[in-house]
This record gives sequence, C-alpha cells and structure tokens, in this order.
Amino acid sequence: MTDLNQGLNQAKDALNLEDKDMKKLPQGLNILTILTYIGCALGAISAIWNYISAATAYKTYQALTGTMEELKTENSAVNSMLSGATEMVKKAYDNRMMIMILALVGVALCFYGAMQMRNLKKQGYLIYVVGELLPIISFAIFIGFGSLFGGVAMIFSTLIAAVFIILYTMQRKHLVN
Repeated sequence: MTDLNQGLNQAKDALNLEDKDMKKLPQGLNILTILTYIGCALGAISAIWNYISAATAYKTYQALTGTMEELKTENSAVNSMLSGATEMVKKAYDNRMMIMILALVGVALCFYGAMQMRNLKKQGYLIYVVGELLPIISFAIFIGFGSLFGGVAMIFSTLIAAVFIILYTMQRKHLVN
C-alpha cells in the first residue's frame, strides 16, 4: 500500500509543473491584479450607471434652467460654480454614448492588461496604461474640467490611475516577454 502512495505522490510531483518549470506570480503583482479586477467591475458598473443617469440629470438640469435666475446670488464664485455644474451635466448628456463606450473600452483594456501581467507578459503593462488613460482623456475632451466639479472628478480619477500605474511600474521587473 505504501508503494502505491509513493507512486501517487511522485505522479503528483511530476504533474505539478508550476513549482518546478514556471515562474511563480509575485505577491505584489497578484494583489494588484486582483484589485484591478475589482476596479474594472466597479468601472464598468459606473460607466453604465452614468449613461443611464445622465438622462435624469439632464431633465433636472432643464427644470433648473428656468429657475436659474432665482438661484443667482451676489457671490460670483457660487454663480460660476452653478453654471459650471449645469454646463457639465449638459455636456455629459450630449456625449453620454461616447463617454460610456470609451469608459468600457478602457475597462476592457485594463482587465486584459491585468490578465497579461498575471501571465507575466510585458505587453500587459502597456495595455493597462492605455486603458487607465483612455477614460481620463475622454472625460477631458467631452466634458472638460473647467468647472469645480469637473476638476475635482478629474483630479480624483487621475490620482487613482497614477497610483496604480506607479505600483504596476514597480512590478515590471517581474514581467517577461
């Protein structure tokens, strides 16, 4: 009976090529890719939600334009902020389809790039970086960041993208062809 168990253990060792022949996935890269997968899921849900809610926000914007004169105050900064927010809502509604498509393409590129980096392929890093930058650039082109709300959203998303790009850059030493 012990000979059979020894033979079974040797067969398991021979079939387990990961430990002997393949390079193991570093823990930092493993954690980053898992966080990227979670971020991609949240990004896809957010892109679809923003597309759906853009119509509601625009209807609210249209209802407010009639009362906009009543909302104006003596403070020019508040007036500028209100007009910037309403302009941002209008631009988001007008370009909602392209914004959603580019956001989903960015999510798909990030997901695919993370999968490639999990397989220790260098090309995954470049694909990931393009996927991170694409939604930021499309936001800047279609909505802009001239208003306070647009600027804050742009800074927040750029900051998160920059942190992940830096973290992945630090893990590039583990990537091979």
